[in-house]
Amino acid sequence: MIETINIADVATYATVPQSMVGLSTINFVFGSNGSGKTTISRAIACSPGHERCTVGWKTGAPLKALVYNRDFVETNFDASKELKGIFTLGEENVDSIAKLADAKVAVETLTKRLIERTESLQGADGAGGFRGKLAALEKSFRETCWKQKVKHDGSFAMAFQGVRDAAEKFKTRLLNEREANRATSAPLEELLKRAETVFCDEPATETAVSAVSGAPLLAFEANTVMKKHVMGKQDVDIAAMIKKLGNSDWVKQGLPFYDANDSVCPFCQQDIESSFATSLAEYFDESYLTETKAIDDLKAGYAAQAAAYANGLRAILEKPSKFIDEPRLRAEIASLETLLQTNLQRLADKQREPSLSLELQSISTSVEAIDHLIGAANNEIGKRNAIVANIKSEKTALSAQVWRHLIDVELKEDLAAYLKEKLSINKAIASMEADINKSVDERRVNEAEIVQLEKTSTSIQPTVDEINGLLAKFGFHGFRLARATTGEHYALNRGNGADAKHTLSEGERTFVTFLYFYHLIKGSNTDTGITENRIVVFDDPVSSLDSEILFIVASLVKSIFDEVRSGESRIKQVFVLTHNAHFHKEVTFRRGINRKNPTADETFWVVRKSGQASQVVRHATNPIKTSYDLLWNEVRQPDRNNLSIQNTLRRILESYFKILGGVELHELPDRFDGADKVACASLVSWVNDGSHFTPDDISFALDQPAVDNYLRIFRAIFEKWDHRAHYRMMMGSAYIEDPIVQASEHEGPH
Repeated sequence: MIETINIADVATYATVPQSMVGLSTINFVFGSNGSGKTTISRAIACSPGHERCTVGWKTGAPLKALVYNRDFVETNFDASKELKGIFTLGEENVDSIAKLADAKVAVETLTKRLIERTESLQGADGAGGFRGKLAALEKSFRETCWKQKVKHDGSFAMAFQGVRDAAEKFKTRLLNEREANRATSAPLEELLKRAETVFCDEPATETAVSAVSGAPLLAFEANTVMKKHVMGKQDVDIAAMIKKLGNSDWVKQGLPFYDANDSVCPFCQQDIESSFATSLAEYFDESYLTETKAIDDLKAGYAAQAAAYANGLRAILEKPSKFIDEPRLRAEIASLETLLQTNLQRLADKQREPSLSLELQSISTSVEAIDHLIGAANNEIGKRNAIVANIKSEKTALSAQVWRHLIDVELKEDLAAYLKEKLSINKAIASMEADINKSVDERRVNEAEIVQLEKTSTSIQPTVDEINGLLAKFGFHGFRLARATTGEHYALNRGNGADAKHTLSEGERTFVTFLYFYHLIKGSNTDTGITENRIVVFDDPVSSLDSEILFIVASLVKSIFDEVRSGESRIKQVFVLTHNAHFHKEVTFRRGINRKNPTADETFWVVRKSGQASQVVRHATNPIKTSYDLLWNEVRQPDRNNLSIQNTLRRILESYFKILGGVELHELPDRFDGADKVACASLVSWVNDGSHFTPDDISFALDQPAVDNYLRIFRAIFEKWDHRAHYRMMMGSAYIEDPIVQASEHEGPH
């Protein structure tokens, strides 16, 4: 059935939609002529020009909509000479009808199963069920993947190229990489480091760190002169004294002073014998001079190499490569310089005192550490330059490893949980879809059987008989429905066989068209589709009808309500739209129901114009209260005002019998006998008095027993004139069964 209707940008409706939401099985719409009621019926019928109007069906499955409005009248009555035949099931085809019933039950059972399975699959709103669970799972995993993309986008943007603008695309790429990516996983630190080179906009080669050799310095460490006690010749006469005193270096250092002082001792100021000078010269012989020169050369060479080595290392620090471990290099150079200073000091000591046995501290550990740092840097530079030389393939390889890292490390647990849950949901969805497809196929088979059975079991004659019976019953004897001479159509004929279609009065035309529609909603214009479910719309079906026929139409419409409420009818929903307050009152009346609290299967709406635009407003209860209904409300009240009751009764009797029914008030007593006839005549007289005099003039006659008696006669008037149903309807919950009246009914008419 229809759950919502939105009407916009058509007829008297503005561009902002007017919505009817929460529609039920039976829906009443009241509005004056021109307010926009017919637009609603046309929207339901999907008439041309109503494309901006939308109708929301339960479970999204539209039913056949049969709409009685002026378009229906014009199409079926005015536009063609004959009426299309209405096919119904022939009651004599018992076996076919039974098979049809079984097939119909099967279709309805399968339809119910389809609705249940579809709701389990996708929810009532199309966004729930297992598909909703799957959508929620996809959304959650998509957001999880996107967080990792955001986290690494700064470093791995090139790896994410093509999927950086949409989370769904990123998730899809990840799942595709999971299946196709054969790269090995690598630590994040390594990937980030490589990305600095590979994912640069225009990567360039790096210059290697200049190698500074420490080998020459290390070679000096093997020189033995440092450890040797360098002294003069030992077989000279003064050698024993020098050896004893251990002052060889002191003597050597004093010689320049001796030579400069013209062979006078610089200490005692005495002339020295030539033999002593000879002994000194012999003591510091050629061998001594050679060894001291070796010391001098060692010191000079070491100092030069130390300076060169240190300068080379400082040059590296002035423009350090980003690939070298600069802090460690600085530390190693500082340690090296300390060692070099120590060795240079020892060389100076050796040069000053050749007889000392000293040793150079080894710098091999520092040199090796420095060489390692430079070598490691150059190794990385070599790798980078190799990458730059083959950048295209390196980008591809690194991108693959980035995705592999996300799959195997960062999203490993989330991915496993997602795939497990998705597999479970997809299994359930596949099972439901298979069940739905099977049910659809089975329903199609049953529907085909229904079509075949309907073709062999239907006739248009029963409708002719039923409509003619109703016409005769309600006093329409001047014309009747007949089967046309050709085709499956009807004709309207006079008693002499003449065509009556264009000579009918407005009321006759309206009534016969309504009866035609009334039977159409229970059948079909073709020999198939008779048993398909449908909704029905009555749009002002009582236009141009007198009051008696109005009540007949209301009764027929209400009979449709009873069928719908039974749950066994093919009619699943009804809309009644009218501008006639009396018809609205009749058609909304339901015996035994308090109209202040309508049932859940009803909704009430009012259509009215606000300015130039139509508005549709829902009401919790029936909003239409006529002045006629308000009069009855006074009769219903137990604490009624006895002074005004006479005027109330007059207005009710005049409105119903005289104005609507064409019965003069003085005719009302004709159906009474005995004392009740006198009482009825008195009531009519009293009523007439009440319409001309003030209550004060007759207050002496308005005692309670008299009022109660006249109220009894007032009720009896409706019952004697065969309008008890109207009295019962208007009294509502205040109606009380009267045993006396019931007994009199069995006695027969007087």
